[in-house]
Amino acid sequence: MSRAIVTGVDGSAESLAAANWAGVEAERRGLPLRLLHAWLWQPVDVPLVQDRETQARSAEAVLREAATMVTRRHPELAVTSQIVADTPVPALLDAAAEAEMLVIGSRGHGRLVGFLLGSYGQQVIASATRPVVAVREPAQDDRGRGTGEVVVGQQGSADESGAVLGFAFGAAAARGATVRAVRAWEVPPAYTYGSGTIRLTDGTGGLQPYEKQALAEALEPWRERYPGVPVVEHVEVGSAGPVLLSASSDADLLVVGRRVRRSTIGARIGSVAHAALHHAPCPVAVVPHD
Repeated sequence: MSRAIVTGVDGSAESLAAANWAGVEAERRGLPLRLLHAWLWQPVDVPLVQDRETQARSAEAVLREAATMVTRRHPELAVTSQIVADTPVPALLDAAAEAEMLVIGSRGHGRLVGFLLGSYGQQVIASATRPVVAVREPAQDDRGRGTGEVVVGQQGSADESGAVLGFAFGAAAARGATVRAVRAWEVPPAYTYGSGTIRLTDGTGGLQPYEKQALAEALEPWRERYPGVPVVEHVEVGSAGPVLLSASSDADLLVVGRRVRRSTIGARIGSVAHAALHHAPCPVAVVPHD
C-alpha cells in the first residue's frame, strides 16, 4: 500500500498553501493525500460562544475548506480528511511516521527577517522520522515551471547523504526537473592541515578536487537509479548555509538533511536546515538521516 502525503491544516493561509502544494505533489507522484486537523476540546473563558459544539464545527469547517480547495484543483486525486483528538505536535509526528512526507506551512515575515516557521513546525521537523516539507504562503504551485531545479545539499560520505539525495532525485523525477547537487567546503585552519589531511587529498590533487570527487561518488548510485534526471554538480568554497541559499534562489525545491541525534536539550534541526527553513524563498524539504 502506498504511503500518503500528509499535510496539517489549521485554517491559516500558510496551511492552505501547504495543502495546495501537497495536492500538486501527491498528484504528480500518484499518491493519496491526507488532510489532518488536530483538535482537542479546550474550554475557554469566553461565555456562550466557545462551547464544545462550536469548537467542533469550527474544526470541521477548517478541514472542509482545505478539502474543497484541493479537490476542486485536483478532481482525480484521492483525498481523505481527519480530525485527530490530540495537540498539533504529537498528532503531526504520529501521522508523519506512516507518511511519504509531511507538508506544513510557514509564513513570510519580510526580506530581512526571513520566514517564521513557528514553534510547532520546529518541534515537528526536529523530531520527525520522515521527510518534512515547509511551504511558504502564498501557495507555491510549481506545476509547469519546467526550468526549475531541485537543489540538494550533499555533506559527508555517500552513505551519510544517501537518504537526502534519494529524496531529491525522486522529487526531480516526479516533476521532470534537474538536480543541482551542492557540496560546500571551507579551507581548514592552518593548524588542522596536518599529515592526515595531506594524505587524504594527495590522491586527488588538493582539496577542491577531493571535494568534487566526494560529490561525484555520492551521486553515482542515484545517477544509475534515475538515468533520466539531469544533474548539475556544484562544488563551492564557503559555509554550507549561505552557499545553499544562493544556489536555491530560483529553485522549485531545496532539500537538506537533518542528522538524527539527541542532545541534552532534545532534538535539534541543525544550523544548515535552520538557515534554509528561515531564509530560502522556495519550499524546503528536511530529510532525517543517520
